Amino acid sequence: MKDGLVVLDEVSYSYNPDRPVLRRCCFQLDADERVGLLGTNGSGKTTVLKMIVGLLKPDSGRVRIFGKLCRTERDFREVRRRVGFLFQDSDDQLFCPTVAEDVAFGPLNMGKSREEARQIVSRTLSLLGLPRFEDRITYKLSGGEKRLVALAAVLAMQPEVLLLDEPTAGLDDAAAQRVVDVLEELPQAMVIATHDPRLLDSPVNRLLRLSGGRLVAESDGDGAIGHLQLQTKP
Repeated sequence: MKDGLVVLDEVSYSYNPDRPVLRRCCFQLDADERVGLLGTNGSGKTTVLKMIVGLLKPDSGRVRIFGKLCRTERDFREVRRRVGFLFQDSDDQLFCPTVAEDVAFGPLNMGKSREEARQIVSRTLSLLGLPRFEDRITYKLSGGEKRLVALAAVLAMQPEVLLLDEPTAGLDDAAAQRVVDVLEELPQAMVIATHDPRLLDSPVNRLLRLSGGRLVAESDGDGAIGHLQLQTKP
């Protein structure tokens, strides 16, 4: 298996030893790919995303990101600077008093000046249809607004890869379509765990399903497969 941006090589993981979530699961994400990840609740979609950024460590198998084998917390610190992860629950991601502070947190910690961070905040919020949200109090936002602000915080870091866990959850139709439109224009490779048909139909060019702890091509419906056999949507 040659290196892609992200490679999971026969990884297995169990929260409970009697019920493994991933069973020698293989996955590869290459540059310019947009992978849609499907599966029932509890099938392991979020587990896959967390394993890519080291929030979970495999019981067996290997994780290779940007060509480097990642085993330790130190290995994954650099990964998290280059891979943006949108959590399923926005409250897990937003922790600053105001929207501007939350969105600016990443750029400031990456060495941007306050003026540079301010410009990034303004530009990113406008991109997501949230102009003049800078001074809004985070905990007073609606669930949908929190979702968009959390996405803005991820995009503000200008990551090389995006991992998006249900990015349109809780959004009304107009806001969800705005997210779809934004994702279509982004250059990053991405993995999108979602059931939203708009995301599966438009931004995604490869569709996989977690079944029995392994990844299968959605068009096949059975049989675990490796990355070289994955079918690409036209």
